[in-house]
Amino acid sequence: MTVTPRCTDLFQTRRELHHFLRRYQQLSKDKNQPQIVSLSIEISAVDPLVVLQALTKAKPLHFYMEKRAFGQEIYPHKGLAIAAIGAAAKLVVSGTDRFTEAQQFIHSTLAHTAIYGSTHLPLTGPHFFCSFTFFDQSSDSKAAFPAATIVLPEWQVSKNEQHCFVVANIVLHAATKLEETVDRLWQTWQIIRSIQYEFVTAAIEHRDLLTRRDITDTRHFKQAVRAALTAIHQATFHKVVLAHAVDVASPLPFDAIASLHQLRTLHPGCYLFLTNNEQGQQFLGASPERLVSVRNGQLETGALAGSAPRGKTPHDDAVFAQRLLASVKERHEHRVVSQFIGQQLAQLGLSSQLSPVRLLRLSNIQHLQTPIHATVPAELPLLDIVAALHPTPAVAGMPRSLACDYIRRYEPFERSLYAAPIGWVDHHGNGEFAVGIRSALLHGNQARLFAGAGIVEGSDPDRELAEVQLKLQALLQALV
Repeated sequence: MTVTPRCTDLFQTRRELHHFLRRYQQLSKDKNQPQIVSLSIEISAVDPLVVLQALTKAKPLHFYMEKRAFGQEIYPHKGLAIAAIGAAAKLVVSGTDRFTEAQQFIHSTLAHTAIYGSTHLPLTGPHFFCSFTFFDQSSDSKAAFPAATIVLPEWQVSKNEQHCFVVANIVLHAATKLEETVDRLWQTWQIIRSIQYEFVTAAIEHRDLLTRRDITDTRHFKQAVRAALTAIHQATFHKVVLAHAVDVASPLPFDAIASLHQLRTLHPGCYLFLTNNEQGQQFLGASPERLVSVRNGQLETGALAGSAPRGKTPHDDAVFAQRLLASVKERHEHRVVSQFIGQQLAQLGLSSQLSPVRLLRLSNIQHLQTPIHATVPAELPLLDIVAALHPTPAVAGMPRSLACDYIRRYEPFERSLYAAPIGWVDHHGNGEFAVGIRSALLHGNQARLFAGAGIVEGSDPDRELAEVQLKLQALLQALV
């Protein structure tokens, strides 16, 4: 990996860009190996979601992630939005070694990448966008997403409170037709520069025309909860997280980007995410749960388990909050998650610091939350931490392997990316991963919505179903 901090604006003229890239094409001939050039350019503020909307028709693969600064939370970059379009390099892999293979792919790709721009600033340089399914092997031969997908995009547009950057990742082979490559780069660059800052909303609202069907009768979910409670009473496991899914049909194709825009309006305190595959299926959601982030050696994660609805009045809201904080059942569920995270980090040699338990209040639900921090040595890759933490008891259960076996038996659908890590890693090893809960899989005019609930001693099947329905409603309100 070659890093050059200072970089003149190579997009001033086609000729200058052509001349610059020709050097690296010659290097690819000399080394008999493709070379990647990553150019970072600061631009005036633009909404990356607007850029994504403008470019996705021409570039089939895309990724989006957004996390705004919210309440008392302190997030990396004080809030960020990042869009990725196209694929300069891509890895698809499955199996128990998927995180290790993903890390090796990132390392080997960077080994023949030249990086130009202000690389000391956040959001610059090459970023690798990753999505992992809940299980490392799919039980469905027609699964929507492979167990692991890692993409270095052709274009990346990122924005935080201070800066907005465009990153172009250009692959050069000995046989690359350089003139055509420069023309494509120039055309896309002009599109990005001309984009207005306003989001183009869907022309037709058809939410009232949606039809909903539970994949299995809700009685199946409550039966699974009762069976889980019996297993918990028999000490087979201590907790299991059961998901429910519904299929939604629309007379018109769903607009994933417009739906994501709705989610950002309805749930400003959540991670927003969107990724797709080459078959046109798109996975999106608004998750309150961060799996892990690392920035300059500082790790942030946290336990998020135990929930209650929001009240319709301030008084009712406070009553629900106090019941949640005082609930033995909810506090126990939360403690299981925080202890697991501490133990997993300790196995990696990390000493974690836990903040006091507090409330995370979202628009329609509130959770118990414990922020957790640690210092990470430079030699420990972020994906090793992701592998150690996924799945946490907040989305699987404890003991983890037994809970996952139970999920396989009782859930009559493939989880795919639901409740799994989705995020990015940059060339410095920094990165951020959310847990893909409160999510939906879209394909044309069909959508499958996922939500789950943690089952522990004291759970009630009717209340757990009500919690799941509350979470699903948040997604239904956003689909357009």
